[in-house]
Amino acid sequence: MLPCGDPAGPCPATCNPLPGLVTIGRLGSPMYYAPRTIAFLCELLHPPVAPDPGPVQRVHNQLFESGDPPYQSFHVTPEGSVLSNPSTRPGAVSSASFLKDRFQFREELTGETTEGFGERVQKLATQVCSEKGIQIFTAQVVTVRTLINPKNWRDSRGFLKEGVFKFDGELQCLGREPQLFGLRLVFPPTQDSPNAFTLRIESFASDPRSLFIENQASFGPQVVARGLEETSANVQRNYTFIVERVLPFLGNFDARQEA
Repeated sequence: MLPCGDPAGPCPATCNPLPGLVTIGRLGSPMYYAPRTIAFLCELLHPPVAPDPGPVQRVHNQLFESGDPPYQSFHVTPEGSVLSNPSTRPGAVSSASFLKDRFQFREELTGETTEGFGERVQKLATQVCSEKGIQIFTAQVVTVRTLINPKNWRDSRGFLKEGVFKFDGELQCLGREPQLFGLRLVFPPTQDSPNAFTLRIESFASDPRSLFIENQASFGPQVVARGLEETSANVQRNYTFIVERVLPFLGNFDARQEA
C-alpha cells in the first residue's frame, strides 16, 4: 500500500507532515518540493436571494473607510455585484462576486497566500452576510491549483508516463503519442471525513517541467450566526491535503533515473 492511501487516516511514518517535505517510501531519503500555488477559488452557496447591489456597495465603502480595502473596484453586472482589483499581469484575477445563490472568490496568479485568501473569504463573507441577511451557507467548495517540479525528471510528461504509469509500448495501440498525461482521483465523504476531494494531477502544457495539481474540496453547511471561521479553515484543509498527502504520494514515483 502506498503511504497516505487513506486521506482520513493518520499520516504514516514514511510521510513527513512538514509543508513541502516528502520522504520517498521506497528509498527512505528526503525529497523537497516547493509548491507554487497559482490559484485559489472559493464558492459559498446559499439559498437564492434577489440581486441587490446596495449591501455589497455599503461593505465596499466601509472597507475603504478602514484604510485597507482588499478590493479597489466595485461594479454591477446582470448576475450580481463584483469587487475586484486591477492587474497588469496576463491572466491574473482578483475578485469577489456576490450572485443570487453564491459568493465567489478568485485569486489567480496574484501571489496570494493560503492564509491570506482564507482570511479574506471569512472577513468579507461575514460582512456581506450581515448586510444581506444571509443566515446559512448550504455548502462551500474550495479549489487550489499549484505547480511542482519533479526532482528526478526534466519533463513532467515523462514523469507521469514512465515514473507513475510505467507505460512502455502500450501507447502504440493508440497510434499517436499523447502530449499531456494525467490522472483524476475522487475521494467521496466518509464517516470520519465528511468532506469530499476531487484531485487532478497533470503535466502542465505551458511548462513541460512543471506538474499541475488541482484539488477541489467540498464541505457541508455553515450557520452564519455561529461564525464563519470554518470558511478559512477549509481553505487550509484543502492546501494541507496537497502538501501532506498528494506530495508524498507523488514522491513515491520520483525516483532517481538510471544513467
